[in-house]
Amino acid sequence: MIRIISFGYGHGEPPVAEFTYDVRGSLRNPFHDPALKELTGLDQPVYEHLLATPGAELWAFNAATSAAAIMQVTGATDFTIAFGCVGGRHRSVGLARRTYELLTMTGQEAVIEHRDIDRPLLPPGMHSR
Repeated sequence: MIRIISFGYGHGEPPVAEFTYDVRGSLRNPFHDPALKELTGLDQPVYEHLLATPGAELWAFNAATSAAAIMQVTGATDFTIAFGCVGGRHRSVGLARRTYELLTMTGQEAVIEHRDIDRPLLPPGMHSR
């Protein structure tokens, strides 16, 4: 079982995970687009915006294949991947969603949790990264 967690660094410490990916500095932030700001990575416009960002698909693919490969080699039965962005509503949610899709398309058992998706938007000054 691979557990995938999205979270926001602005809402507390990262969850405990074998792999934790900090995507704050490398992917475009939908928070800065007024049409996407109030949405989340579960909404199609945000998801499409994220996947159109250079490198996003590679993040998800590498996370999925690395976790599955390590589980196979080590015989581990549980593995956790965490994706963190500033607020835990846009980029981390979209990458967690895409990673989940990639894993389940190959028959890998996975679950997904969005820790901070229902929290309020953080102030604009926190989104400079």
